[in-house]
Formats: sequence, structure tokens, C-alpha cells
Amino acid sequence: MNKYLLFFCLLAGISVQAQLKPEDVKTFTLKNGMKFLVVEDNSIPNANMYLFYRVGSRNEHQGITGLSHFFEHMMFNGAKKYGPKEFDRTMEFNGGANNAYTTENVTVYTDWFPTSAMETIFDLEGDRIASLSIDPKMVESERGVVLSERSTGLENSPWNLLTQSVQAQAFQEHPYHWPVIGYEDDMKNWKQTDLEQYFKTYYAPNNCVVVIAGSVKLDDVKKLAEKYIEPIPEQPAPPAVKIVEPEQTGERRIMVRKDVATPYINIAYHVPESRNEDYYALSLLSDILSSGKSSRLYSSLVDQKQLATNINTSYDNSFDPTLFNFYVVSNKDVKEADIENTIYEELEKIKKEGVNDRELQKVKNQRLIQFYNQVETINGKADNLGTYEVFFGDYKKMFDAPSLYNKVTADDIKRVAIKYLIKSGRTVGILKENTNE
Repeated sequence: MNKYLLFFCLLAGISVQAQLKPEDVKTFTLKNGMKFLVVEDNSIPNANMYLFYRVGSRNEHQGITGLSHFFEHMMFNGAKKYGPKEFDRTMEFNGGANNAYTTENVTVYTDWFPTSAMETIFDLEGDRIASLSIDPKMVESERGVVLSERSTGLENSPWNLLTQSVQAQAFQEHPYHWPVIGYEDDMKNWKQTDLEQYFKTYYAPNNCVVVIAGSVKLDDVKKLAEKYIEPIPEQPAPPAVKIVEPEQTGERRIMVRKDVATPYINIAYHVPESRNEDYYALSLLSDILSSGKSSRLYSSLVDQKQLATNINTSYDNSFDPTLFNFYVVSNKDVKEADIENTIYEELEKIKKEGVNDRELQKVKNQRLIQFYNQVETINGKADNLGTYEVFFGDYKKMFDAPSLYNKVTADDIKRVAIKYLIKSGRTVGILKENTNE
């Protein structure tokens, strides 16, 4: 461990000896292709299980948009052994809890439980993977739930309405074009055959990576996996997503109207996927721009000019080229153009002058402390290992992340800003109050 990483470990209150090491992660793959990562961690008498299914809205097409998110709901509505609502009840009875989420790229299920309940958890997961009920009555009931979720989300959240509009402008051919929750007409018209085929294709064991961390033993995990999961048949690999978004050759703009107190602004630039060599520099650039009150955009937009009440940026994990987003809530009686110009001025400063060593070191410290704090917990271990296995192609790359962040130079930050944050690749969305204009 080099002196910088040692410093970050000590700064985070983490002993070098306590650090998770590559050899601490044990792996095996079942005959049906499901891969398991196991970390034996006896810090608490609990464990968790993360199931990363490689299916999200990018795997859909028009006519079946929203199915990935829909199955996130359906997975809790009964299977052959455990009927409707029994998944949650059984888990809670055994002292466990769960959650799930769907993105453009993946659907992830999380189970937290006392180690003594591990066999029950395997039984629950095996049941719903092998024989999920896609009963037409339950489908119609859950269809109503997700339709309501869609309309409520668009009605109550200005951000949902704005970001979906911006994303649809930024991506015009790639399936990142449609929202994760789907289009209303598609949701109303999913056919039973669509549902059955989608589940069979994407909820195949060979399309899933499972991570278990906690007070468990590898041999026990493997025996339970072989008992409850291995009998589930492997399926042909899902069709690859081959659509490539054409290069954007000019700024795109969209105006959205809604009753809001002050305008909302979303600016998006096209950037590469997580496996790209520029991932770490872009991540740190995002932090330099908006992480904390001393960040460039918070200082200029909120503190100094008082143009905005809030500013954030994001660069999320993805399989395909994605977006680097800016999110701003305007202050009252402020022109949106003044906010935009301030952002662009700050970007030009970075492109021309670069960043100083102090601010770069600050965001490196923040990233590394966050990273080490996360992998101190069993939940953080499972989440991070699964994320690197799925998005970066190998969980072992998680152990390279600290040094890769540390290697990013001021010149790298300047270079990626010049390369990606360009006007011709920019999409701007503004949401403001309804008027008679």
C-alpha cells in the first residue's frame, strides 16, 4: 500500500489490517451460470445478499417499455411456494428486510438477514426465480400500481418531468431515450406473452451475479446455492444491445411548463460508459464542480452570486455512453440565462486554467474516504463488489479504484472537460411556471 493510500486509510479511521483484500473474496459459478461472490465477515452476526440482474430499460424496446421496473414489483407478488405478499412476511418473520431498484442498466435486489435465516433467504430467492407467478389478475393489479406511480411521479416531482424530457432529447436512437418507468401507452398494453418471454430471458440464473457478505461460510453458501438455485435451468444469453447513439452535432434545448415556485434547470453532456479509461477523471470533475460548499459551482451560483438555491452534478454507472448532468434550482427573480452562463464560465475556466492541486486533492480525499467507509460494512462490501463485477467487468477492479483515483492529474481533469463538456454535445432543459406565452 503506497503512502497516499495509507494516509487515506488512517484518515478514515480504518486500520490497514482490517482492509478487505482481493483474496478475501471467494467465488464460484453454478452449473446454470449464476456467479457468486462471497465475503466472510464476522463483524456482526448478520449477512446480506445482493442480486444484480443485468436487465434495465436499455433492454426494452418501444411497445414493452417499463417491463424491467414492472418485474421489480412482480418479484414480490408470489411464486410457487411462497404466495402473494409471503416473500416480505416470511423475511420479516425471520428478522430480515429487503429492497430493490431498477435503472437503465440493472435491476438489483437486496436482502439483509440474521445468518441463522440464510437457508430461508435462499429458499425465497430460488422460489421466485424458478417459478414467479405471472397470474393475469396479479398482472392487472400491479399494472395499476406502476401506472399510478408513473402519473404521481410526473405530477409531484418537477425533476422527474424535466430529466425525462432532457434524456429523451439527448438520446434519440439508443434505448436510454425512454424513462425507466416506461411509457403510459406501453404499460397499458403489455401482453401476457411479452411478460412471460421477458422474465424467462432476463431473470435467467446466467444473467445474474449474487454477492453475499457477512457472518457466513463459503461452504455453507455453496451448498445452499446448489440446493435452491442450481436446479433452475440456464437460458440462452439475452440479445445484445447494439444500438449506438449517433454523435450529437449541436446543442438541443427543451422548455417544460409546470407550476413551480422557481425554475429548474437540467444540463446534460454526452460522456463515456463506466469501463472507459476517463471514468475516474470525470467522476472527480463532477466532485470539483458540485461536491460541498467549497465546490466551484456551489461557490459561484449559491454563495457568491445567489443565483441558485441548489446545484448538483452526476455521472452514474452505465453499460453504454451516458450523460454528465447538472441540476440547478433557481433562486427567485433570476434569469435562467444568468445561471447557464455562470456554469459555462466555470467550465471554461477549467478548460483554460485547469484546477489547482489543493482542490483536486480535496476531492480525491473525499472519494477515497467514502470508498473505504463503504467497504468497512458488509452492505458496502456487497454493493461495491457487485457494482464492479457488473459495470466494470471484474470485482477485482474495485481494489484498483483507490490508486486509479489517486493517479488522476490536473491535466486529466482539464482534458476530459475539454473533450466532453462541449456545446455541440449539450442538451439543456428548463422547467418553469405555466404562463400564457
